[in-house]
Amino acid sequence: MSTKRNGLLALLGLGALAWWKYKNSTPEEQQMVKDKINTAKDNFNKWGNDLKNKANEVAQQVQQKVDQSKTSVEDSVNQS
Repeated sequence: MSTKRNGLLALLGLGALAWWKYKNSTPEEQQMVKDKINTAKDNFNKWGNDLKNKANEVAQQVQQKVDQSKTSVEDSVNQS
């Protein structure tokens, strides 16, 4: 429990330091930080969309395999 508390306090301290440094920086430096955050957000969204598309492709492939298996089982049952 103590480790979690210390970790949270350290994270809170780093956040406060970052906020203080941001507030005391020049407008150009603040814009650079905003640009980095926006770029990171765009990259994260792109990665998420790529992952979602890949998952959908895999799900479609699995569904096709299931459908093929169903039809082959139905055909073998009908032939018997």
